[in-house]
Amino acid sequence: MSAAAPAGTAGTDRDRPAPETPTAPPASTARSVPDSVRALRGRTLRRNRGHITLGVVLLSLHQVAEALVPVAIGLTIDRAVVPGDARALAVCVAGMAVLFTVLAMAYRTGARFSLRATENEAHLLRVEAARRALDPRGERSGLRAGEVLSVATSDAEQAALYVRAWSVSIAVAVAIAVTTIALLAVDVPLGLGVLVGVPLLMFLLRFPAARITRRSEAKQATAAGATALATDLVSGLRVLMGIGARHNAADRYRAASTRALEASVGAAASNGLYRGLVTAASALFLACVAGAAGWMALNGRLSVGELVTVVGLAQFLAEPVQGLGMVGQLFATARASAQRLVRLLNAPDALTPGERACGDEPVVALSGVGYRTLRDVDLELAPGELVGVLTTDPRDAEALLELFSGRADPGQVRGALTVGGVPVQELGLDALRGTVLVEEHGATLFEGTLRSNLTTRPEADEGRLLEALRAAAAEDLVSGHPEGMDRPVADRAANLSGGQRQRVALARALAADPPVLVLHDPTTAVDAVTEEAIARGVAAARADRNPAGATLVVANSPALLARADRVVVLAGGRVRGTGTHASLVEQDRYYGEAVLR
Repeated sequence: MSAAAPAGTAGTDRDRPAPETPTAPPASTARSVPDSVRALRGRTLRRNRGHITLGVVLLSLHQVAEALVPVAIGLTIDRAVVPGDARALAVCVAGMAVLFTVLAMAYRTGARFSLRATENEAHLLRVEAARRALDPRGERSGLRAGEVLSVATSDAEQAALYVRAWSVSIAVAVAIAVTTIALLAVDVPLGLGVLVGVPLLMFLLRFPAARITRRSEAKQATAAGATALATDLVSGLRVLMGIGARHNAADRYRAASTRALEASVGAAASNGLYRGLVTAASALFLACVAGAAGWMALNGRLSVGELVTVVGLAQFLAEPVQGLGMVGQLFATARASAQRLVRLLNAPDALTPGERACGDEPVVALSGVGYRTLRDVDLELAPGELVGVLTTDPRDAEALLELFSGRADPGQVRGALTVGGVPVQELGLDALRGTVLVEEHGATLFEGTLRSNLTTRPEADEGRLLEALRAAAAEDLVSGHPEGMDRPVADRAANLSGGQRQRVALARALAADPPVLVLHDPTTAVDAVTEEAIARGVAAARADRNPAGATLVVANSPALLARADRVVVLAGGRVRGTGTHASLVEQDRYYGEAVLR
């Protein structure tokens, strides 16, 4: 069985106000996602081919012009300086001016096109990663929130380096080709030496490049792990301080940060060693070329101008050869990040929704359902009912919420779960999200205002929002603040207490007014008086605003369970008993002990 997550569940979407969830992308979009690093690289080049082509052409023109500078100087010496021809010298100077103008303008414009393509690809990859992370169907990449953030930012930017790597590699290859042709024109043995030496040099440099790939991947992975841990610790900082565990948390982060530092230092060391090898090998190779040219000049095989040309080309050749070394490093870094990006983009969907609409009456029924700690659970939630569920094991509550929210792994679910008479796996995502809303215990508020945390609709009736706040015993947040509904809310509601955050999250769920509302421990952070007020408010709000709506409350609160039409007791993963709160307290000593402890 597979399920689709209702509004307000599954990953970051579970904390968003109101059921305004985006629809799942079509199957054709999913199939267009690259399934390998090679496919991602190919798509990167295809969708930026216009700017890449212009950038490559202009950067190659720059390299050709730069390679022709020593040739032009050599010709000037042989054709104008040595003969003492002033007219030829003027023509040569004018030609040099044109050559340098082309050289400067081609680089400036080509670099702009190449950079634009790189930044555009980085943006597109960031959007894809964010879309995958926020997909209503969820994903099973195994990455934590902080790791997903790292992939969507750092790795997306690094993977986009394929654009720059290809542009630079083609341009420097053109430079080496032009230099080789010029050397062949001066002396064939010199040209052949360059033609054989450069590919051999690049082949030998491939071996340390593989080490860079491994080190870069380890660096990105450990940095993402440290980011994920920091995200978790910051979100739970108040709890850690409350239980006196902040020192243990600091030690954990220090260890993770140390591993990230060691990986970064290792990657930097590999990069430095690689650059050193490229520089040393290039210098040795070019010294051999210049030495051979000098020996030929001494033996009369080269003129003064040709010697200057050969030495100038040999010096110039250092730049494209080192450029090829840099390209190897860029490819290694981009490949490591692309592997992590492909992992996220190709992660299987957590949910596999169908296409059917929900039935007329949103009856939710579990028949012989087994999942994780649950065993053969039968539970029906009819329209207009408020049903309480008491669990003696928190794992039973978590398993039940995963079933209702659609996060349950289809392969682990036994039995049948239907909504409106339709099996969950056959329901469309929008149909289920528009019917069932799960407001979990750990709901999060977002930076903005109180109003924006209650609804995303600007035209929402303020009176209905106030009613929801009143039902959640949170009206004082509006009446006690000069800005009322526009009261600022900090990131993760850091300027609100735990009880205030919990009540606002409950008000958000009530304001959404779904046909089926599932609440999990909505009163654990409030006092007994407020808990009683919330119990009355929730029951009244659901009965008044949506008489046909069904409500399921998974809690151990006597105040909430007393308002339920019936209470289902889950013990050991099975339904132990069913009845009203009053009857269960009188007849079931086990139940009485559970709600009063």
